[in-house]
Amino acid sequence: MKTLPVGDCVWEIPPGEKPGMRVPARIYASEALLARMDEGVFDQVTNVACLPGIVRAALCMPDGHWGYGFPIGGVAAFRADTGVISPGGIGFDINCGMRVLRTSLTEAEVRPKLAQLVDALFAAVPSGVGSKGFVRLSGDEFDEVMREGARWCVRRGYGWPEDLDATEGGGCLPGADPDQVSQRAVTRGRDQLGTLGSGNHYLEVQVVPPGGIHDPRVAKVFGIEQPGQILVMLHCGSRGFGHQIGTDYLRRFDQVMRGYGIVVRDRELACAPFGSPEGRAYFGAMLAAANSAFANRQLITHRVREVMGRVFGRDPRDLGLGVIYDVCHNTAKLERHTVDGEPLELVVHRKGATRSFGPGAPDVPAAYREVGQPVIIGGSMETGSALLVGTAHAMTETFGSTAHGAGRSMSRTQAKRRVWGEALIKQLGERGIVVRAASKSGVAEEAGFAYKDLGEVVDVVDRLDISRRVVSLVPIGNIKG
Repeated sequence: MKTLPVGDCVWEIPPGEKPGMRVPARIYASEALLARMDEGVFDQVTNVACLPGIVRAALCMPDGHWGYGFPIGGVAAFRADTGVISPGGIGFDINCGMRVLRTSLTEAEVRPKLAQLVDALFAAVPSGVGSKGFVRLSGDEFDEVMREGARWCVRRGYGWPEDLDATEGGGCLPGADPDQVSQRAVTRGRDQLGTLGSGNHYLEVQVVPPGGIHDPRVAKVFGIEQPGQILVMLHCGSRGFGHQIGTDYLRRFDQVMRGYGIVVRDRELACAPFGSPEGRAYFGAMLAAANSAFANRQLITHRVREVMGRVFGRDPRDLGLGVIYDVCHNTAKLERHTVDGEPLELVVHRKGATRSFGPGAPDVPAAYREVGQPVIIGGSMETGSALLVGTAHAMTETFGSTAHGAGRSMSRTQAKRRVWGEALIKQLGERGIVVRAASKSGVAEEAGFAYKDLGEVVDVVDRLDISRRVVSLVPIGNIKG
């Protein structure tokens, strides 16, 4: 498939390369990253370019790799009036996202108690397949969570009011409709709030390394003052609840889309017109799952504060345990963007991609409005993560979107063939990284060599000016599912 360079780290596959393409497919990557992308990425992003109502281009971020329907790292915007909504463009783990907390602690203070801290966090935050949380909800209470998200948690005492100001959408996306959620999904999700789950989800104690502050002015706005400062990062989503909603509506869309005259090149891209009864029903259910994910991360934050307060013998507020930001992956959101000079209401799908709104943009918290929205790019438990900031250029180039992580370069099965989980935990311990995991094989799946080089991915988005590098972070303690 012909891939043409159209700018620094920008490549396009023209519409003529595949029958039915309505717009180009655009891939953001260095030449080296592009060469290592699996063939499935090119096939999937061009399939996305065939969907009705898509505008400008089907996009893939530099962390892109093969996924379900859309490539992971995929972004596509569809006209709200004539376009579609597709669960394959959102993902099964709806609102899988990242949250990072600052602290006033230093590595020197934490190191002597690191093993104790990681053990206590592992005990307090359930992880692994089938794990259940500490909050037990009635059906009516779970309906409230679906509608209110993190706001429900704060109202019940599981958080601070200012946490909501530092969460995308205030921790609650409007329009959630519990009536469009199946009982099967409710049964799977109601007891999972406050849990990490499995796969690539984690709770991590991190430190700013020497030379890790790249933009001191913006870092200070984020509350990051110096190398050696400790942060806590968590990565999780809506778990089995979102997965069931995705499964339910993929089946439903597969049955109805031909009635709307829609034919897709891949059944994993099953979709419905956004304005149709089926499309609106899925949107309401998807938002309910997104709000449950906000609540999930909020409850984990509450547990982190309890544990760190106990381990260090200080009030969590004295430890400075405030939320820097909480950002979604895996969502579709109604947003206004200008396309070819025309302001349009669009349904922006971000699958394994994250928002990157620039200074002054709507929905950026007041504390960050001058500099832009914090962006969190998670790496592996060996290599670290990155904090960036959104840009004005992202608003015009990528619908305010950027990469969300390092991106896999190897399947989980391949990774497990290369290393034993127990051996990897020991190796990490010898490097000063304490790991506790519900599954040793799950640790092997997440080995650093199974991912792209985080530095390469961050360098590309920084060069493209779709998000700017602010702080690098390295792990010292990790809880895995």
